[in-house]
Amino acid sequence: MRVRTHSVLAASVVLALAAGPLAAPAFAAPPAPPAPAAASVGRDGPNGEALRAALDGLPNQYATAALVRVGTTGGDWHGSAGVRDLASGRPAHPDARFRAGSITKVVTAATVLRLAAQDEIDLDAPVQGYLPDLFTPDFDQPISVRRLLNHTSGIKPGDGFGDDFAEVYAHRYETLTPQEVAASAIAKGPEDFAPGTRQQYLNINYTILGLLIEKVTGRSYAAEATRLVLRPAGMHHTYFPGTDPRIRGPHNRGYQTVERPDGTTRLVDVTEWNQADRWAAGDMISTTADLEKLLTKLFRGKIVPQPELEEMFTTPAGVPGADRSAGLECREVGGQVFWGKSGSRYGYSAVVAGTRDLSRTLVYSVNSTDAKSAGPKPVADAIAAAALQ
Repeated sequence: MRVRTHSVLAASVVLALAAGPLAAPAFAAPPAPPAPAAASVGRDGPNGEALRAALDGLPNQYATAALVRVGTTGGDWHGSAGVRDLASGRPAHPDARFRAGSITKVVTAATVLRLAAQDEIDLDAPVQGYLPDLFTPDFDQPISVRRLLNHTSGIKPGDGFGDDFAEVYAHRYETLTPQEVAASAIAKGPEDFAPGTRQQYLNINYTILGLLIEKVTGRSYAAEATRLVLRPAGMHHTYFPGTDPRIRGPHNRGYQTVERPDGTTRLVDVTEWNQADRWAAGDMISTTADLEKLLTKLFRGKIVPQPELEEMFTTPAGVPGADRSAGLECREVGGQVFWGKSGSRYGYSAVVAGTRDLSRTLVYSVNSTDAKSAGPKPVADAIAAAALQ
């Protein structure tokens, strides 16, 4: 089968807070779904009532489980709802591991910036000089490492296993290496805009950053990201699965809604999936507690030192509509600016976000039944609306 181009655009932290529910086919849920488990705090803390309402009724046609952590200056709120799996109907594991998708990019960016702080990487140097065997002569304009970090490189997307769910699902146990993905992108030649003049969010930028990390350190991406980011952040339940299709440790199973030929729908279990091609761009498995640690330690300068940390809070100047920095993106909600990252793989949607001063933070994982859809996601949207009000 011919490998086809496949790119993923991550949703923002706020998605569409004002959007109404999507019409979606219902499915038979286990009887008497467990009520949301939560602990609220004082009146200056998160709105526990609104957050419990956002989780109420899971599982439903939009999601089978959800895990939420909200932090404010007035206290914290942790909650979970839904089921561990549809067959047993057991309550969702509150400390479950899940596929974090493109939130992996936060870790990759932090790893690159740590190496820059150690003078092992020059953010202004052309990546062609670091990876001369990857780039063809067509890439005659220098692409700085910084332009990979903020998605202004002008490199085209790499190939994947297909263009729709049926195609990629059929290959879920096969391996497409990051090297193959990068080579397929470079073979297409550069985009028709000069590097640094347009922001185009693509996984390929971070796939190449993963190769850069390996080239300058002589060690694997997973080893370096663990040494420089996961361990300093205290992320003891986070790992990079590589070609292993399983989620190791406690987890809630993920499902995708699939339409039958007669127009009815069914749910397909998508928990097991070899996603090695996502690698440094989206192949991390984590927990909400670990992602909260990443957010707080990172924003407090405990992982990436100044001045490199400013790269994560600086969007490229002179680029129309640019809202992404090194590993993060920014959105204004209710007069507050939030920095964060979303990620989705089939069966799993996640967000980590907060104000720079950490006066309000949000981390969630939703076992969405249509995680890769570009449309509104009622459960995730309700959580964001309740958490950021």
